[in-house]
Amino acid sequence: MISRPQSVLSVSRPVGWIGLGLIALYTGLISAADGITKLIATAYAAPQLFAISGLLVAAISVVCASLSGGGALSTPARGAMAARAVLTVLATIAFFQAFRLLPFADVFVFIGIMPIFAGLMSGPVLGEPVRPAAWLALAAGFVGVLCLLPSGPATAGAGHLWAFAGAVTGTASMVLARLIARSGTATLAQVFWPNLALGLAMAAALPFVWKPMTAADLGLVLAYAALLFAARFLLVIALRLMAAYVVVPLLNLQFVWMIAIGIVFFGEVPQAATILGATIVIGSGIFMVWDRSLTTVSGGLPPGPQTDP
Repeated sequence: MISRPQSVLSVSRPVGWIGLGLIALYTGLISAADGITKLIATAYAAPQLFAISGLLVAAISVVCASLSGGGALSTPARGAMAARAVLTVLATIAFFQAFRLLPFADVFVFIGIMPIFAGLMSGPVLGEPVRPAAWLALAAGFVGVLCLLPSGPATAGAGHLWAFAGAVTGTASMVLARLIARSGTATLAQVFWPNLALGLAMAAALPFVWKPMTAADLGLVLAYAALLFAARFLLVIALRLMAAYVVVPLLNLQFVWMIAIGIVFFGEVPQAATILGATIVIGSGIFMVWDRSLTTVSGGLPPGPQTDP
């Protein structure tokens, strides 16, 4: 007799509800961090935000590693970790520019296709089979993106190109994270090294773009780093409580948060085309994850939408 995959709550009701709460909180925290990115992007260049926040997150990781007895920051997968660090830097810069140029909710449509890209990249990178549903979901995802461009791809602006670049490089970083995890590398190391690389790379460019910051703006940068670290910590716990194929669709709650933040803080009311595009992307991602859940209960996809891999 073939057993059905777990539902969101069938793992155990208390654990399921805790997991749901953690995911809801995670999507709120990561959306708030993205909101700070958009706010800072209107007044400062990318190094101004990421030099401080990247080094701060790396420092928090060192403190946590020392409290756990040390050794949590080493990795035998040095080549893969270096590649992940470079991709993280590229993805972070790309999404920074996308948030600067596009309405908040529009960027989510590109974030939403990242799990679909992950399903495709997992074949050549991880040796995991790519099911036909992944190609169908990708096609539907691109239809969702085209909803943002009613006059066709030729009308794509710099913001759309930055968002697409962020989605591709960010997804590649997440897939490498899964590859690195197979080597036994601790999760904390995967937070430390990419953020250290981000902080150092941005610090090198900082003298050329530095603008004096008010105490309020510096507070926003510190809040961004704290939100990012807390969000990643909660996601790790959620993925321990529930299978990845359950968690990934729930991450689309981020769209609801992004609409709310866009309206309240930026006065951006999403257009009907944005909502339609996001709905198509979310539906295609859920379909792909559901299809995958029929063949595995361990979750074949890396963690879902994130704008700072």
